[in-house]
Amino acid sequence: MYVTPLVLWVLCTVLCFWEGSPAPHNVTLLFKVSNKTQSKSPPNTGGANGTQPPPYVSEDLDEPVPKDRRLRLSEEKPANKKAKVAKKKVKIVKTVKVLKKLKEEKSSQGSGGTSEEQCPPLGLESLRVSDHQLRASSKKRYGLGSHRGRLNIQSGIYDDDFFDGAWCAGEENKQQWLEVDARRLTRFTGVITQGKNSIWTDDWVTSYKVQVSNDTHTWKTCKNGTEDVIFKANKDPETPVLNKLPSPMVARYIRINPQTWFENGTICLRAEILGCPLPDPNTVFMWEQQPQPSDKLEFKHHNYKEMRKLMKRVNEECPNITRVYSIGKSYLGLKMYVMEISDNPGQHELGEPEFRYVAGMHGNEVVGRELMLNLMEYLCQEYKKDNPRVTRLIRDTRIHLLPSMNPDGYEMAYKLGSELSGWGIGRWNYQGLDLNHNFADLNTPLWEAEDNEQVPEHFPNHYIPIPEYYTMENATVAPETRAIIDWMQKIPFVLSANMHGGELVVSYPFDMARSYWMAKELTPTADDAMFRWLATAYASSHRIMADDNRRICHYDNFMRVGNIINGANWHTVAGSMNDFSYLHTNCFEITIELSCDKFPHETELPTEWENNKESLLLYMEQVHRGIKGVVRDKDTNQGVPEAVIVVDGLNHDIRTAVDGDYWRLLNPGEYEVTAKAEGYHPSTKSCRVSYENHATVCDFYISKTPKQRLKELMANGKKLPKELLLRLRQIRNRKLKSNGPK
Repeated sequence: MYVTPLVLWVLCTVLCFWEGSPAPHNVTLLFKVSNKTQSKSPPNTGGANGTQPPPYVSEDLDEPVPKDRRLRLSEEKPANKKAKVAKKKVKIVKTVKVLKKLKEEKSSQGSGGTSEEQCPPLGLESLRVSDHQLRASSKKRYGLGSHRGRLNIQSGIYDDDFFDGAWCAGEENKQQWLEVDARRLTRFTGVITQGKNSIWTDDWVTSYKVQVSNDTHTWKTCKNGTEDVIFKANKDPETPVLNKLPSPMVARYIRINPQTWFENGTICLRAEILGCPLPDPNTVFMWEQQPQPSDKLEFKHHNYKEMRKLMKRVNEECPNITRVYSIGKSYLGLKMYVMEISDNPGQHELGEPEFRYVAGMHGNEVVGRELMLNLMEYLCQEYKKDNPRVTRLIRDTRIHLLPSMNPDGYEMAYKLGSELSGWGIGRWNYQGLDLNHNFADLNTPLWEAEDNEQVPEHFPNHYIPIPEYYTMENATVAPETRAIIDWMQKIPFVLSANMHGGELVVSYPFDMARSYWMAKELTPTADDAMFRWLATAYASSHRIMADDNRRICHYDNFMRVGNIINGANWHTVAGSMNDFSYLHTNCFEITIELSCDKFPHETELPTEWENNKESLLLYMEQVHRGIKGVVRDKDTNQGVPEAVIVVDGLNHDIRTAVDGDYWRLLNPGEYEVTAKAEGYHPSTKSCRVSYENHATVCDFYISKTPKQRLKELMANGKKLPKELLLRLRQIRNRKLKSNGPK
């Protein structure tokens, strides 16, 4: 049927009178998510509208690693070395020397990279060495005392901060020293030093002597023959410098005795001691104080190749509940692998929430990476053992684990090893971008719209579009960031956590301060109460965070606030993944700072697993809090995608997935919930959230508006009802008369 523009205008006018009120205005259609592509395939009748086909195909983990001259992955060298030595053994037949060489090569392999120290660190950086085990000859002030002489310890950044980033002697002479009590006989093999971490002054030690003792009265200096060894130390404040002792020294106490220091500075240093504890039946300190895990997991640092091997092994051991896929590639071409764990891997199931853990955003913060690999192993093993908690979690949740968001950065840190990578090497991607500042700033347009009272009538409070400047080809956006955004847009994630390291605290959005000139400012979201609950769930079940007597990592005492903090009230971060996830998708995301030590020695990894194991499981279970349901078309019973779920009193909405299902995280209570969609009448009902750890089902059936029905009739080429045609003619004639000559 041919319809003139006038008739169309009249038709809209009639429909507005027919309905008695204007059609619901859904501004969200004006801000459609950019780049949201979906693969095409025949519909699956498993969902209300057919389940969405998997947006990512399974990966072949046997494919060769990409070769790039800028990317030199750490190789598995011990096997090759042993093979070469074996040949020497056959040819030369020097059994004693060959066995000795084999033993040395085996012991020289440390926690990451190439050959490393023979003994692990005592634990100054990881805090296994307590403040009571540290002494010094003098100190400038308490904030620069011996307890601050720990490798990679950080100073405060404000004028009134009490703690500083090193031990600094109170006098400038060669009689100053920093002493460590190992509490038992120890085979000392090396010393690592740094200068002072400070934004105000430059201080570091350029050379030192090493002394050992068993009683703190008689000291023996490390010698090379008959002369005291003077070790060359640092040339800048931050780069760790390792000095191995010419031969191991056995004692209980060890001292670092500075001999020279930066000419424009003072005697300041941070240190780590390498040593192997020796059996001593006369001391109780030989007993292990840290709980050792009973789980049979692979506790080691995994480079890119080893990570692929582990993921492949887990997939082969549990093929029915696991799938490995890649969401993209790093700047140097390394794939960003994800392990999916579900009772139906590869498919979104109607009513089943999607959960993700992301680790390795900063490549040198490796605890999250190893926890994700251990979590894969654990879930697979426990599922095969019919562990009811794990079985329920896998049956009711689709879990996605991304161990390495920044694989290029990790490889840089891994080559240097756990103690020598320092505080910053590997943090950024290969382009030098901090990925946690690389997402689009959606906070600013939202707050500007709120200041102009445009939200939510004229500007959305959710699914905020990505600014045009951010999508341009010349925009400074890392390929890793683009891959994460595409991942967020393809899968309807409900809950997530972003793993970091270097502190012990859980932060929640907003990460960006609302006042742009403020370095930190409390900036809560509309869902602040829910975010505080999520952060508390992890922090309160973390074995170390829950200990009120623990030592602070650097200078912030987060125990006073329950080990959780609003991200912007800690330090403002523009373009964070947490804020982007909350404002651009349905997903609630927090940041978890897992450990004081960003890159702990592999001997610390079993303890880190025990510290975080319960927290990891408990946090995943929080995805089942709140309400869930399906929004369906009342006539066809099909799910309605992109329907908006509005909770009265919360200025943040969410949307339904492609099947019409949704999940809204909420704390216990009574809520008025409205479901609305373009072309449908809204529907409101009361939903009660209980204290039980399962979501309340709140389904909605919504009916099309007359205007929508008419559009569908016209789109399908069907004839309009006679009564409506007559009404249209009457309105058209009235319009023509009113516009005619008077």
